[in-house]
Amino acid sequence: MSTFLLCAAALVLGYFAYGSLLDRLVRPDASRPTPALSMADAVDYVPMSTPRLFLIQLLNIAGLGPVFGAILGALYGPLALVWIVVGCLFAGGVHDYLSGMLSLRAGGESLPDVVGRHLGGGFKHLIRVFSLLLMVLVGVVFVLGPAKLLAKLSGLDAGLWVGLIFAYYFLATILPFDKIIGRLYPFFGALLLFMAAAMPIALLGRGYQVLPELALSNLHPDGLPVWPLLFTTVACGAISGFHSTQSPMVARCMKNERDGRLIFYGAMVAEGLIALVWATVGMSFYPGPEALGAALAAGGPAVVVSEACTTLLGPLGGVLAILGVVVLPVSTGDTAFRAARLIVADFCHAPQRELSKRLFIAVPLFLAGIALSGGSFELLWRYMGWANQSLATVVLWTISASLARRGNAHWIATAPALFMTAMTSAYILDAPIGFNLPMDMATGLGICASGVALAFFLRARRGEAASAAAPDRA
Repeated sequence: MSTFLLCAAALVLGYFAYGSLLDRLVRPDASRPTPALSMADAVDYVPMSTPRLFLIQLLNIAGLGPVFGAILGALYGPLALVWIVVGCLFAGGVHDYLSGMLSLRAGGESLPDVVGRHLGGGFKHLIRVFSLLLMVLVGVVFVLGPAKLLAKLSGLDAGLWVGLIFAYYFLATILPFDKIIGRLYPFFGALLLFMAAAMPIALLGRGYQVLPELALSNLHPDGLPVWPLLFTTVACGAISGFHSTQSPMVARCMKNERDGRLIFYGAMVAEGLIALVWATVGMSFYPGPEALGAALAAGGPAVVVSEACTTLLGPLGGVLAILGVVVLPVSTGDTAFRAARLIVADFCHAPQRELSKRLFIAVPLFLAGIALSGGSFELLWRYMGWANQSLATVVLWTISASLARRGNAHWIATAPALFMTAMTSAYILDAPIGFNLPMDMATGLGICASGVALAFFLRARRGEAASAAAPDRA
């Protein structure tokens, strides 16, 4: 239990200590008008309270990742907890807070426009296509995952739940932000908090050995390597590119820049705590990595969630805890499709005040999502994991460029960007769904890719500095 408490305390302390350092770089200004006040439209730009926006941001970003991903990461042992803490504070928190503030200060721009503003038009168009595909992919995955859990819980056919969840997503995509999302999320949040608090308390109360002692050895029963697999398996809870696609929706509803650290960095830390809970459950509920691996092989993470919740909390508590898990993907899938609508609308310069214009964009997106929903959940999840971390890499480079342009300490984002560049490159080069190269070769090429990215970045920064220093010859 001491390992779990130590990691949880590190996250909380990191929020205050490292978050304060980030605040000095961001320099939030309470007097600067926010888009919610200067561009209010009663649909997407809607002023909302800070506590509600924090909860919305948390539920938007915390999908299946901090539960399913953390359970899969538990196969590696306590190393997963170390990655969650380090990744959350020094990579994911930087990514979420600063990307959210970049959007806020650019009128609530969607992610592709934010990237284009700092990395150029080529990256803008690349990320527009990439993030749009990721949004639809995330939406579909977060239909199939909760549908399986609800089918197991209710005994009803999973296909029925797929249809009902898609129907809810459609309404949440086209209706004003405060009509469904703003009203349902407090209820969702209560279930989430119950689940997050009840599971570790129940583990301790029922006499389970909560975590082995902190060890940095790889305990994976199949011998799968930590590098780079752990860092794509445990994404949400450590760092996730998907978060940066959600932040503009919340940025459009903020009333004060000073709330940015709580809403963006705070929600990332809270998601890290959820991931800690479920990684701990995975390591403690089963007698060892082999037993956890057998449970995963028998029915995937959904079976682990169901067994752990009902065993530890009883029938009623188990139902509430499972529903607390279900609200995570449901409250992320709905805003994934909404973010996709906004990305298309921003590209087409199509105002979204009229319902007909929202429907014109939303209907094709959902038809594509329904078509994809017939695919394999496991295959979609693997592709989503790599795409998600690749997007996070680009966003970190975007933040680095922004900080460097303002003369700030860009290494606070550049260092995690280098790590993520090497990791995502090595993963796709080695993975069977990618190029299937030997790991040594993939790692070497990944490090080279990271070095090339750094060289281009520093060269671009020197060019900008030289241009700024050149005398005006006009």
